[in-house]
Amino acid sequence: MIPQRPHWIQPSDPAAAFPDVNLALREPNGLLAVGGDLSSERILAAYRRGIFPWYSDNQPVLWWSPDPRTVLFPAQLKLSRSLRKTLRRARFSVSLDQSFRAVIEACAEPRPDSPGTWITQEMADAYCTLHAQGHAHSVECRLDGELVGGLYGVAIGRVFFGESMFSRVTDASKVAFAWLVRQLNAWDFGLVDCQIYTPHLASLGAAEIPRSTFIRHLDALCESGLPPGRWNFDTQDNNW
Repeated sequence: MIPQRPHWIQPSDPAAAFPDVNLALREPNGLLAVGGDLSSERILAAYRRGIFPWYSDNQPVLWWSPDPRTVLFPAQLKLSRSLRKTLRRARFSVSLDQSFRAVIEACAEPRPDSPGTWITQEMADAYCTLHAQGHAHSVECRLDGELVGGLYGVAIGRVFFGESMFSRVTDASKVAFAWLVRQLNAWDFGLVDCQIYTPHLASLGAAEIPRSTFIRHLDALCESGLPPGRWNFDTQDNNW
């Protein structure tokens, strides 16, 4: 039976003290728990269970596990003809883990369709700590030396949990995403968690799957893979 209110987590509770994701609310879709903290241990425990934090200023930490879940299988990355042409022209310089805080701050900037932000200062600091520990990673896309696009997320085993992306010029975030997914595929990653469906992600090959299927993928993929640490691209090849 679906409860009428989410589970409350005390900051003193163990990091893995999350309820079963099947108890998440249907409306709002996926709200599972409230409270706790943004310690690295709790965030990583949440991701392993298909849960992520998402809240605004003046709210407690909210933990979500929506159903369905939007994911991308790295081998199924879609590149439109125009995006492939952009990649081959190599207008952008793309890097990994060079400017994590700058990327997360850019992702937190208000946008025309969303004047607020869910990336609070507390959230940004927590993910910067995860980056320092080698768990969180950024992709930077530069044009003439200026940061114009990028994304960040968390890696556990062979799953990359995408958090947010930004673009200040056309295609910059798509270029960053394409470079990341190609590298993840080379490293034998099995899944990119995109969390919530958007047409932007769908255009790149993301699709919705049942939450139960998503959890099975996590169980299979989170236990082995790259150890925590700083990332670099294996190649700068522009053969797309």
